[in-house]
Amino acid sequence: MKKSHKILNDPVYGFVSIPYGILFDLVEHPYFQRLRSIKQVSLTHYVYPGALHTRFHHALGALHLMGKAVDSLKRKGVKINKREAEAVKIAILLHDIGHGPFSHTLENTLIEAHHEELSLLFMERLNDEFQGKLDLAIKIFKGKYKKHFLHQLVTGQLDMDRMDYLNRDSYFTGVSEGVIGYDRIIEMLNVADDRLVVEQKGIYSVERFLTSRRIMYWQVYLHKTVVAAEQMLILVLQRARDLSRAGQEVWAPPGLRYFLKNRITSDDFKLRRNELLDCFAALDDTDITTAVKAWQQHPDQLLAYLSYGLINRRLFRLEFSNEPFPESYLVGLQKALSKSDDLPRGAEAFLISGEESNSAYTLNKEEIMVLTKDGAVVPMSGVSDFGIEPRTFRKYFLCYPKAIGSAAADKE
Repeated sequence: MKKSHKILNDPVYGFVSIPYGILFDLVEHPYFQRLRSIKQVSLTHYVYPGALHTRFHHALGALHLMGKAVDSLKRKGVKINKREAEAVKIAILLHDIGHGPFSHTLENTLIEAHHEELSLLFMERLNDEFQGKLDLAIKIFKGKYKKHFLHQLVTGQLDMDRMDYLNRDSYFTGVSEGVIGYDRIIEMLNVADDRLVVEQKGIYSVERFLTSRRIMYWQVYLHKTVVAAEQMLILVLQRARDLSRAGQEVWAPPGLRYFLKNRITSDDFKLRRNELLDCFAALDDTDITTAVKAWQQHPDQLLAYLSYGLINRRLFRLEFSNEPFPESYLVGLQKALSKSDDLPRGAEAFLISGEESNSAYTLNKEEIMVLTKDGAVVPMSGVSDFGIEPRTFRKYFLCYPKAIGSAAADKE
């Protein structure tokens, strides 16, 4: 008897299956296989050593959850035909295929394009290769298909992307606060007026989901050491890029060398889609790590200093604040950087300022809608016992070498 599915053993969900046909063929495609070499949570393993899982793992997990969501909705009488079910699974499988090395960290550093733009371009390229079999998946991904709830399952405040990454990242980091009742939430999903809703009895599970997401952001994704490592990686690539474009020799693997030498924007990708997608698809975490290891011996002292620190976990200090830092403090740090005997000349460029924000729940996107027991559909923010405030939490940060000390500005 011919098998209809490929069975895989996933550490988070146990046995998961991939139907043979277009879905399996997409998983086998080199563009998708590349995701094996792109870490899901960038440099988070500098803090949580087990966080070495990849975008490949995540995409397959999201596909698994999408299958469960489709089956649950169909059992409740929601009309999803075979073609639509396959298309929404394709959309979630490929939703992150446009990610570059170390996921979000190097967006707008190596290339000036967002990963969602590139994901769509990859889908369109694959659609050409598979003779139009991704037409419906692309419509769903773009939110242009008549059944809007299918798009919400791919990208929304209760989508299968978030369901998987919270569970998966919690598992691999060991941060138990991120564990969510994904199975119960999926079973509580329904559709009303062509919109995804959650049944009223699932409200507390959704609240736990939103709380877990907020905790994971501050405890994992925006952990101060993780942010410091990511800012150093950005500085390394910026320095290598600036040297390369100024005509200096900067060794790099071929895929990386191209993007160091050339400024590539989203418009370039649209104009030269096939050529640039192939260049981009040749680039993954391995290229960056190999280059940074080599740059420890580069004659440029700034590049060598940053590269050595990143490879050997000699990371910058990072300070968070609920308010912008005083100008006098910034001036003091700049002076300390310029005068330090332990830092190379030009180290003033090592003072990085920025801000990070996190919203457990936002009103800017489509709200989570609740299907009450009497059949009414109301927004989550209007439910009386909703205990999570729909607001953005913002923190300002400063990042700089530990060599000058945190109180350097006060000593000036």
